[in-house]
Amino acid sequence: MRQLDRQINAQFYERAALSKNKSAMLLKGEKPRPGDAVSADEEIRNPLVLEFLNLKDEYSESDLEAALIRYLEAFLLELGDDFAFVARQRRLRIGHEWFRVDLLFFHRRLRCLVIIDLKIGGLVHADVGQMNLYCNYAREHWMKPGEHPPVGLILCTDKDDALARYAMDGLGSKMLVREYLTALPKESALAAELARTRDLLERQAELRRATRGKSA
Repeated sequence: MRQLDRQINAQFYERAALSKNKSAMLLKGEKPRPGDAVSADEEIRNPLVLEFLNLKDEYSESDLEAALIRYLEAFLLELGDDFAFVARQRRLRIGHEWFRVDLLFFHRRLRCLVIIDLKIGGLVHADVGQMNLYCNYAREHWMKPGEHPPVGLILCTDKDDALARYAMDGLGSKMLVREYLTALPKESALAAELARTRDLLERQAELRRATRGKSA
């Protein structure tokens, strides 16, 4: 029941319908979570629906950042529960170079900083390297006693799952990539995707029942 309540509150099935990798998302949603254990992957919603920003068809990363700050309360609610805003354009110096973190949050239940890097296009491997740099620096210089290591969150308009997996595999930092939508799909399109998602879920359930029947 707790698992179902969590999925309903997070609009899990609506987000699954919007996701490009429905099978993986539905499989993840079926796994029970022991007690009150939390993970960054489950606490940060996917995809993020940011239609409330009212962005035009063409916008820059600075436009996106400014809109997120302007509608900070709505953005925090869309991200998930227990996020607290820390800083915007937080500066850090590594060697002789200066860098800026787009947005910095703290997650109360995860007890860690969440570093957000905003991208207006699809994910490229350099984005992962840059985020790993930020996470390593934050772990050494920004982390407080009793906190867990920072989590890096890259927000982009298109995520290539294979590219993300190979780019992030083996890195010491916890990083997530989330797609965002700046407009809601039409009601008819969303209804069709929900129907396809429901059919996929029913087929997976039938397959599991058949597998259990053979092993009985």
